[in-house]
Amino acid sequence: MSGSDAPAAARVVVGVSGSLGSLTALCRAADEARHRAAELWPVLAWEPPGGELAARRSPASALMAGEWQRLAGERLTAALDDVFGAAGPGVPMRALVVRGTPGRALVETAGRETDLLVVGAGRRSPLHRALVPSVSRQCLAHAVCPVLAVPPSPLESELTAVRRRNAWRFRMDVRDLFREMVPPGM
Repeated sequence: MSGSDAPAAARVVVGVSGSLGSLTALCRAADEARHRAAELWPVLAWEPPGGELAARRSPASALMAGEWQRLAGERLTAALDDVFGAAGPGVPMRALVVRGTPGRALVETAGRETDLLVVGAGRRSPLHRALVPSVSRQCLAHAVCPVLAVPPSPLESELTAVRRRNAWRFRMDVRDLFREMVPPGM
């Protein structure tokens, strides 16, 4: 068997944006890559401000594309450092910054049937669902490989509840937080 006939390495492709949901998905994808002895492919997709249509209409966007690409790369590096630190994920990794919508970029990157695509599946408000297409739903509908939709971590759910209370200016009972932090009998 020649070198070109060798089977392609197994890949776990994961969408990374820097959000808590994507960081949870990144942790799960690293676990899956270790379990499958596969390569980890974190992907951060970016678009020019205003989208591709606005970018085609503006001559300045051609000059700024390199800067936007660099900033996206910095955001991906920061997310990888936040999750793995200096130790790294413990598996071979190939991080990618891709220009395009997140759903399409992830589906195209995970284009082999042997890949595993991991996406965060956060809770979204009805208004947000109506206005912004869901990346996880697009991946589930169009991917040729298995898709693992990772639910938000319990910490993310608690932070969302706190933000909601703060936005509506509801009072927070800090006695419950104190009881959770201090063990009984102290």
